[in-house]
Amino acid sequence: MIEGTLDSRLRSAVRAGDPEAVRVLLAEGADPDTVDADADGLPVLCVAVAAYDEAVAEVLVEGGADPDRVLPDGTTPLWRAIDNGSPAVFSALLGKEPRLRLPEEARERLLALARGWYETGAAEELRRRTGAPGEVDRVRVQDDEYEWVEQVSLGGLVVRAGHGAILTSLEWAFRILTPVDELIGRAVDPPDEDHVNWSQICWILTQRRSFETWSAVVAHRHDSDLVHRRFVLAYLRSRSFVHSGDQSHERLDSDLLAAWAAE
Repeated sequence: MIEGTLDSRLRSAVRAGDPEAVRVLLAEGADPDTVDADADGLPVLCVAVAAYDEAVAEVLVEGGADPDRVLPDGTTPLWRAIDNGSPAVFSALLGKEPRLRLPEEARERLLALARGWYETGAAEELRRRTGAPGEVDRVRVQDDEYEWVEQVSLGGLVVRAGHGAILTSLEWAFRILTPVDELIGRAVDPPDEDHVNWSQICWILTQRRSFETWSAVVAHRHDSDLVHRRFVLAYLRSRSFVHSGDQSHERLDSDLLAAWAAE
């Protein structure tokens, strides 16, 4: 009876978008994989994903909810997070060491899903899925505390167009070294430093610490497109935070900036 009460309260807390209540209930023994009859019997983690509730999703995963649980339709909560297109929610479900946690076939399916959305485009994929005519509705929404993404809706379906960031995050998580020029092309579309694509791709490139990656990025300082040159500056700025105190990195970057300024 007590467990049933806790699980019922957990469902209510997830639907209300209350991460602190969710945390308390999990600590008291609520089942993190509790299903919600009002959500077609899906686990509450899927309810948080559908609501684009990054904070609740993160608390659930930290509390033991399974992002890889196979659902009746063959998908998983992680699959649904990719499908919904929010990099913030996706990151909350990705978890640690997904390359080791997920079998190769599952990794390939997730990559194909993200790549399909990104290459097709959110609007065209919604048209394909719904068969609905007319223009899509587009609105700019905040995806996390700092970055924004476009939210697209058509025919009753809603998706966030953050699949460029999601695809890049998956590739890095699975240790696929996508060519730098391709990543920068994703990052600057749209050309806004506060967009999820720019922010996430810039961050991931700073994690790739090889000289080859650094050289390929800074080569774009000679690009005729100002946006590419701005991206190089953003990348160097990120490196100054990530590699703070590393004298070899700091010297490499400062020498480059001095030469660039002289040019």
